[in-house]
Amino acid sequence: MSKEKKNNVQILDTEYAKKQYAKYAQQHRQIIFRRRRLFVIFAVSLVVFVSVGISLFNDYLRLQKLQDVQQETLVKKEEVDQKMTDLNREVALLQDEDYVAKIARDRFLYSLDGELIFPLPGNEAAATTETTSSTEETETTETSE
Repeated sequence: MSKEKKNNVQILDTEYAKKQYAKYAQQHRQIIFRRRRLFVIFAVSLVVFVSVGISLFNDYLRLQKLQDVQQETLVKKEEVDQKMTDLNREVALLQDEDYVAKIARDRFLYSLDGELIFPLPGNEAAATTETTSSTEETETTETSE
């Protein structure tokens, strides 16, 4: 057999055949046009969906960061509320003269007239560290404000 096959199909050269070929060519062009139009619509919708998806993802990440910040803020708020409660309690105690006198006698070794103080080695160290820690807390509070 030869490499080329003989073409046994011939085109009719009639008016009807020409109309049918023209009709077929027109249908083929319409199919190609529809395919191109569908491809363009698909490409545009893909771009829109991708951009919306990226926007949603970025918003989700931002929401997660804001929720983390909110949790941290709530924890800090609870700490500050607790500290405020403690400080208000301490202020209320410092309004009492008996309590102030007790603190002065314990921490600073003040005494009443005719009273003798016998500092013990353990109590003296505790009084010194309490005074130092109170002073440090006061300085820290003042610098943070």
